[in-house]
Amino acid sequence: MTNADQHISTKSVERSRIPPFAFVLTTCIGVIGSNSLALGPIAPEVARSLDVGAPAVMTASAVFGLGTAASAIFLGRFIDRYGPSRMLVIALLLLAIGLGASAAAPALPFLVTAQLLVGIAAGIALPAIYTLAAIVAPAGRESETIGLVLTGWTLSMVAGVPLSAAIADFAGWRVTFLVVAAAALIVCAAVRMAVVRGDAPQAAASSPLTALGVRGAVPLLSACAAFMAAFYGVYAYIGDHLHAALELPLSANGFIAAFYGVGFGSAAFLDRLIDRLGAGKLLPLIFLVVAAVYVAMAAASGSYKAMLAVVFFWGLANHLGLNVLIMRLTALSPTRRGAIMGLNSGVTYLALFAGTLAFGNLYSAASFFALPVAAGGLMLAAALCAALAPR
Repeated sequence: MTNADQHISTKSVERSRIPPFAFVLTTCIGVIGSNSLALGPIAPEVARSLDVGAPAVMTASAVFGLGTAASAIFLGRFIDRYGPSRMLVIALLLLAIGLGASAAAPALPFLVTAQLLVGIAAGIALPAIYTLAAIVAPAGRESETIGLVLTGWTLSMVAGVPLSAAIADFAGWRVTFLVVAAAALIVCAAVRMAVVRGDAPQAAASSPLTALGVRGAVPLLSACAAFMAAFYGVYAYIGDHLHAALELPLSANGFIAAFYGVGFGSAAFLDRLIDRLGAGKLLPLIFLVVAAVYVAMAAASGSYKAMLAVVFFWGLANHLGLNVLIMRLTALSPTRRGAIMGLNSGVTYLALFAGTLAFGNLYSAASFFALPVAAGGLMLAAALCAALAPR
């Protein structure tokens, strides 16, 4: 090989490296996830401080989810108008303000309002992050890049949530929100200083419903709705099943979350296979694998050890499904990525609300065994929708 060949080869390798900015996006996901997942574990302490019941405190979490959904659907289109980096900076600033207001909340209505602001910020930030992940991904390493960014959810679940609970124990729940707010400001500064090529405004802001006209958007978003409703519907009640049916302490829920998070993060090592095999044909197959995991969960629901093993593979399969789904959606229309990813985040959080409610009724009427069975049925529907979507 000549020196010129070596120079070209070296430049090619450098171009194929995942940029450091992807790690900034991973941390952004971790910060958002730390807020959205942490309120549950610290709810008893918040309830005691504000002199209300724990279920009342969780209305703040519900309002956060609805705020995220509405914001993602109706404001996500401005990502295309003003550029994802600029909108992410604005969203992270709003997130920090909302978290600071949450820390200062003197009463529950104030906390609920503050979490609504946090939800609005998250609804802008999440589609902006996924859009930027698609922009900065090197050719041929799209799946690996998006998979790396998605491990931010693992970061929040395995590290952020336990750390938030520990801070609440030793310093109070208000300090927990202040710490997450400070983290939001730090990543905001990192995004502001970064130079990202290709994140310039792409299109004028239009009605969010126009993105539904993009070929392939409706079946993929339908698959997203089924996928997320299945996950949140089962995840919301698995802890109560362990405590009420298997008579395990509440600490057992922490291991369930940890095993899921480790499985979710471990799938990052498989992401490069997606780039080699192609996302188009893999998505229906991955959803079928997730359906099989739910069937296994139903069979294992009477054993805690078996549940831990199944939950690990649940996290692994869900990571692959979410990764490929985002790849498919961001590839539909480069000029409308923000609007499409806004719809994706909106559908996700509406599915959280609907799935938790519907599965709660099923859980009350039957038992936990029925939940993964129903989730498996939803995943079959998701696989069908994915198969119908044009590649």
